[in-house]
Amino acid sequence: MPETLDDLTHALLDAARKAGAGAADTIAMRGQSVIVDMRGGTLEQAERAEGTDIGLRVLVGRRQAVVSASDTRPETIAALAERAVAMAREAPEDPYAGLADASQLSDRRDAAGLELCDPAPAPAPETLMRMAQEAEAAALGVDGISQVQSASAAWSRREVHIAASNGFSGGYARGDTGLSCVAIAGTGSGMERDHDGDSRVFAADLRGAQEIGHTAGARAAERIGARRPPTGAWPVLFDERVAATLIGHLLAAANGAAVARGSSWLRDRLGAPVLPDGLDLREDPHRPRVSGSRLFDAEGLPTAPRAIVGGGVLRGYALDLASARKLGMAPTANAARGVSGTPSPAMWNVALTQGDRSRADLLREMGTGLLVTSLIGSTVNPNTGDYSRGAAGFWVEGGEIAWPVNECTIAGSLPDMLRRITPANDARTHLSRVVPSLLVEGLTLAGA
Repeated sequence: MPETLDDLTHALLDAARKAGAGAADTIAMRGQSVIVDMRGGTLEQAERAEGTDIGLRVLVGRRQAVVSASDTRPETIAALAERAVAMAREAPEDPYAGLADASQLSDRRDAAGLELCDPAPAPAPETLMRMAQEAEAAALGVDGISQVQSASAAWSRREVHIAASNGFSGGYARGDTGLSCVAIAGTGSGMERDHDGDSRVFAADLRGAQEIGHTAGARAAERIGARRPPTGAWPVLFDERVAATLIGHLLAAANGAAVARGSSWLRDRLGAPVLPDGLDLREDPHRPRVSGSRLFDAEGLPTAPRAIVGGGVLRGYALDLASARKLGMAPTANAARGVSGTPSPAMWNVALTQGDRSRADLLREMGTGLLVTSLIGSTVNPNTGDYSRGAAGFWVEGGEIAWPVNECTIAGSLPDMLRRITPANDARTHLSRVVPSLLVEGLTLAGA
């Protein structure tokens, strides 16, 4: 049986050729993970998982099919390839399906320099338990906290290898360690909940367990006595914790697959303003120690930093090979895939231009309005950008936080909202999406 992921992907390619595929690409993934949940100072759940998964896409002319398995025996690989080719022969033709030309392929075939995997050994389960216990104890030590819903610590490491009949073969490993805590304040119908957490590629970069637990407790305690805000048109400040969701909606609209099928409000908007003048939204897949980094995409194309929005103007979409062909554009090396699907566009690391004022400065500028710290549900019309989401946070009067808020709805037009954002300077720069708090004027609130 092939032992390495490189061996597995090439065994799949060989089997696909023997089965009659004209072209093929493969992906193999091997992962390990440990998750520990603590509650009441005792272990509530511990889970360790290990596994290898393989995926094969075959093309017979312009017809394609994808199959996957977690069984890597040679006889399974042969049967998998035969099944895939039989499926492809019955599939409808897709004029946009196909692998990259050899001239398009990246000459970098690993993750050298990106530091995507901590070289330290996997932590012992007892270490993860202690981290979660410390976070829970810190949260319970905050006045007003009645219980901790969960305190969880996790570690994972994953290897990925991609190979294709066009000559590409490359892979890398990535890992992360995370800790989270969810605290509950108050009792009965007056209970409020909030959380804190952190996840890093290198465990040494992780924030301390006591800090995470205390922050989760303090956030929950601040929410005691929450009530609905007044209904009307008010300015809204999206806290840094949730502001990335606004930019996430923009990125979803800039997805080349959505644009190609006509289900994006950004279709036909290249060269048009989508953010305030002077703001950039840049993608950089080469940032070290960041989860969204990679030197090549799932189709073997070389990634590179680029402007999605420059000076407030939309400069490009996220394009894999198929969506680029549909739109008559050049691919942007944004293909992602799992073992059971074809490649599709995805964004890597992005960063929005930060402002020169703090969140407190924007609160004072806002005067009276809503500070949003959590969002619930999502209704965003992909064709028009109509926006409506449940929210919770704090009511602001005179530029100062006055009282906690829950059970309200924010509504507006996303294209108009994005054109009116004012960024603060408080983004966490280690995240894959670096977005500061964002002030948006004149949104509709439905509250009391």
